Amino acid sequence: MMAAPRNLMGDPGRLLRDEENAEEDDSPSGKKPKFERFPLNRWEFAAAIGVFFVFATGLFCIYLTMPAAEYGKIKLPRTVSDLRMLKENLGTYAKDHPAQFILGYCSTYIFMQTFMIPGTIFMSLLAGALFGVIQGIILVVFNATAGASSCFFLSKLIGRPIVTWMWPEKLRFFQAEIAKRRDKLLNYMLFLRITPTLPNLFINLASPIVDIPFHVFFLATLIGLVPASYITAGLALGDLRSVKDLYDFKTLSVLFLIGFVSICPTLLKRKRIYE
Repeated sequence: MMAAPRNLMGDPGRLLRDEENAEEDDSPSGKKPKFERFPLNRWEFAAAIGVFFVFATGLFCIYLTMPAAEYGKIKLPRTVSDLRMLKENLGTYAKDHPAQFILGYCSTYIFMQTFMIPGTIFMSLLAGALFGVIQGIILVVFNATAGASSCFFLSKLIGRPIVTWMWPEKLRFFQAEIAKRRDKLLNYMLFLRITPTLPNLFINLASPIVDIPFHVFFLATLIGLVPASYITAGLALGDLRSVKDLYDFKTLSVLFLIGFVSICPTLLKRKRIYE
């Protein structure tokens, strides 16, 4: 017997489904898996590189004003041991040339905060070790607020695709929470800044995307970072074994207590509405 000939035309319904699947694959969301696609188009990428180049050039020019003998002593700390060594190397220079050192320190801190480079917690510890608690807190709060503000505007320029790519679920949650708390937004942002509920990096990037006004973002950052700055700048390096020691159960309890106080007006107002 001869084998039955294959149906070269195929099933019309199946062909239609295949065409629909092909169209879906051509859509922006169907071209590649989420983590394989680069989140920025070429113009956004060019803008990011341009901003980075401007910041890096300014930072390099500042370092050129430092004595040549100090270059070999500069190293971004990654461990507590690196931090102790950096404090010993730069202690004399910071005392002899305070203006130059503070300018270089502030520029480095803001640069790292703007471009989300890890290690600012070590810079905060260094400020307290070199300048004492009060001056250290002032330096840390100023630089953290300036760096967060720069990151806010950078995210406003190119941040939406990055945040959507990296934290889609967290962004949806944040957007929903912000929508529910528009009338007491400052209190909620203070709570987020004081407590480790959401990472500061995510807050900096996501805030302009969910339409948080800059003045609310700025005030919440300026005030909300004071407790955490006191913990880092006010801690003696000799008592610190690792970064994990910064946020033990006692410290976290205090931060959440302060954060709870910041949202009390919102809770009380909600209670009156329900009554």
